Amino acid sequence: MSDNGFDPEITIFTCIYCAYMAADTAGALRLTYPAGTKIVKLPCTGKVDVEYILEAFEQGADGVCVVACPLGNCHHVGGNVRATKRVAFTKKLLDEIGLGSGRLGIYYMSGGQGHAFAEAATEMTEKVKKLGPNPLRQPTQHPHG
Repeated sequence: MSDNGFDPEITIFTCIYCAYMAADTAGALRLTYPAGTKIVKLPCTGKVDVEYILEAFEQGADGVCVVACPLGNCHHVGGNVRATKRVAFTKKLLDEIGLGSGRLGIYYMSGGQGHAFAEAATEMTEKVKKLGPNPLRQPTQHPHG
């Protein structure tokens, strides 16, 4: 399968606790994950608003994912549950507007799970690679073309 050199840009929203620590652990372990990932740290994934997710797509992200603390283990009690509900709602919106819910994902992990973070970033990139570039992206926004 040819991907025409398409290297998806993925925006990853993380909390400053488990999820960002997992990203940091991935780096410390020298684990590789796709270079097209951009990490946005939030105090808690419960702060992920539908508007932030849509804005990432408007700014040219080909895919977006939220990496949250494991369910039942949020430092802000139910932030990851709020994030889960917002992701589900946003997936419906993405289908309605024609972008497709497959461009958005949510993963749960604890701070020491660097391998899980690298796998999530890779899995999301591969999923989006099959979907193709974000149709909202302006040609001038892509750094490679």
